[in-house]
Amino acid sequence: MTRPFPDKLFVTGTDTSVGKTVVSTILVTGLNASYWKPIQSGMHDQTDSQFVRKFSETTGDVFPESYCLSQPLSPHASAAHDGVVIDIDRIALPHCQGSLIVEGAGGVFVPLNDKHLVIDLIKKFGLPVLVVAENRLGAINQTLLTINALRGIGCELFGVVMNGKPDLVNREAIVHHGRVEVLAEIDRLETIDRHSIRKACSCFGL
Repeated sequence: MTRPFPDKLFVTGTDTSVGKTVVSTILVTGLNASYWKPIQSGMHDQTDSQFVRKFSETTGDVFPESYCLSQPLSPHASAAHDGVVIDIDRIALPHCQGSLIVEGAGGVFVPLNDKHLVIDLIKKFGLPVLVVAENRLGAINQTLLTINALRGIGCELFGVVMNGKPDLVNREAIVHHGRVEVLAEIDRLETIDRHSIRKACSCFGL
């Protein structure tokens, strides 16, 4: 990792459950940043904001969600279950001192309502984007599709993070065909606590 991180960064994924929240927590700790998850779907165990608050070490804020939906479904479906409609015009970046990590919901084409997808929220914010991918079979295709979609809206692509057992074939293909930097490969954490999160900051040189 040779480039400095931007003050504000949007973290998206190639899919759901690829490690966005763990990567966000690592960055919040390493950058001493604030954190914001605009849309949370599912609260049965804990929200992603609660996860970041529990396992990160930061003097920054963990801002409340704009929408906190009860069901672990696509945001548009969870919102419909809760009797609400997600209005992206009402979602505004919080003001904060220092760095801010913004975490999206699922992948870039996840629906938010009848008209908008997560990628529309990314376009609205206009922040540099970090793509998180799970290092497994299919990662090349999913990552390149995500990169292509983001570039299609004129997004500044900051880089890619690969979660899971390092795979040189996946990494080289994504770098070559995606014309993007893989900023870090993070092996699966055996335990998640503040110590392991702090240790993982070294993957980014933080």
